[in-house]
Amino acid sequence: MTFHPRNLLLPAVIALGLATPAAATDTVKLRYLASQGGLAAHELADALGYFKDTGITFENVGYAQGGPASLIALASGDVEIGSAATSAVLNSIIGGNDFVAAYPSNGINDEVQSTFYVLEDSPIKSIKDIAGKSIAVNTLGAHLDYTIREALHSVGLPSDSANQVVVPGPQLEQVLRSKQVDIAAFGYWQTTFEGAALKDGGLRAVFDDTDVLGDIAGGFVVLRRDFIQQHPETAKIFVEQSARALDYAREHPEETKKILAKALAERGENSDIAQYFRGYGVRAGGLPVERDIQFWIDVLVREGKLKQGQLAAKDILFTADSKPASN
Repeated sequence: MTFHPRNLLLPAVIALGLATPAAATDTVKLRYLASQGGLAAHELADALGYFKDTGITFENVGYAQGGPASLIALASGDVEIGSAATSAVLNSIIGGNDFVAAYPSNGINDEVQSTFYVLEDSPIKSIKDIAGKSIAVNTLGAHLDYTIREALHSVGLPSDSANQVVVPGPQLEQVLRSKQVDIAAFGYWQTTFEGAALKDGGLRAVFDDTDVLGDIAGGFVVLRRDFIQQHPETAKIFVEQSARALDYAREHPEETKKILAKALAERGENSDIAQYFRGYGVRAGGLPVERDIQFWIDVLVREGKLKQGQLAAKDILFTADSKPASN
C-alpha cells in the first residue's frame, strides 16, 4: 500500500462526557493515517486535551487515499487505528480480518451528507441519468462506491452501470469543471472541499446519499479485536473520549472549525477550507445503532457476498469485552 507522507506530516454501554478520563493501565501510542481536509474525532479529542494523563498518545504517520487503504494498514499492523465506510469494513471482515467498529467516524443526515454534483448545464437530472456516466469518487470499494450501486439498484438499473473514477478530494472540483468527469461525488467527510467548490458557483446537486440510505452512520473508526483484548482499558477510553469529541463538535461548531483550521495548517494543507466544515453528522452521544451495520450486511447478503446469518451487527460493534465474531 502507498503512504502519502505529510508535508512535515455499539450496542456498547459506554459512559460518556467524563471530564477527567481514567488512566489506561498501560502507555500506548496509537498510530493512524489522516484524511485530507478533515479531522477524525480522536484527533479532535486529542487537541481538546481529552487524552491527557490517560497514557494514550497519537502519531499521524501520513495520509490514506481512502478507507480501504486505511484498513490495509490496520490489518498489516502499520497503524492501530483504521477508518473506513461501513461497507468497506464489512468487506474487510469477510476477507478474514477480525476488526471491531469502535465508533462512527461520521454520519449522514439532513445537515451532513455525501452529494453528487454536476455542472449547471449538464443534462443529468436524476439518478436514472447517471447510468453510463463517469463519476469521480475518492476510492473504490467504500461508501461512495456502494452508495452509487444502491442508487442505481433503487431505480432498477444494474448496480455497475456507472463508471467510477478515482480522484483525490482536493481535485474533485477541478476534474468536474474541466469536464474530465460527468459527476463529482463529495463524501460526507469532504464537506470542506464541497463548500469551497460551491463558493465558485456553477454546480448543481443531483442527489445525495440520504436520498438512498436515509439517516445512518457513514463509516466507522476501526480497531483490531486482538488490540482491544490486549489493551481493554485503552480501547474503552479511546472510544469514550472520541465519542465525547463528537458531541463537542456538534455543540461548539465554530470552535471546532478553528481547531480544524489549525490542524490543516500544521499538516501543510489549505486551512481556509475549515470554514466549510459542517460537522460529523452523528447522533448525540456518538454511539451507533444496529441498523448502521445491519443495512450493509443485508446489502452484501443480497449481492451474494455474505450468507444469511453469517455476520451480525452485535458481533462487530464495540463493547468493553468485544469477543471474536462468529463468521
